Amino acid sequence: MAFSQSQVIGQPDYILMLKSFVLWMGILTVCLLIIGFPLGILIVAFGSVLALVLHAVMPGFGILLVAGSFIGVQLIGVMLVSAMLAVKGVHPKNVTWLRWMNGDENPKHESQYASCPLTCGLER
Repeated sequence: MAFSQSQVIGQPDYILMLKSFVLWMGILTVCLLIIGFPLGILIVAFGSVLALVLHAVMPGFGILLVAGSFIGVQLIGVMLVSAMLAVKGVHPKNVTWLRWMNGDENPKHESQYASCPLTCGLER
């Protein structure tokens, strides 16, 4: 009985890893779209020039090749980083800068509005 319990404890939790992978995929995709926007502009500019050059050589296939390769590289990069974080056991709830993932109903800090110094002490 003790041997079977130690086996169950020692096995990795694949469902938790899959959930963590999916969450990391979403988080990193959003970060790539929002935070990586300036980098995305450079990638689009470089890709446009490359597509124009390849369009002279391969008229229909050049643009498709460039767009597909850039999107594919970004998707594979996000998937690899997500898989690496999931396998290492880093869950998004454990990351301190992802406060919105914790889902705390009662945050530890309270908002203080600009009018509070004038009106907070008033009683009706």
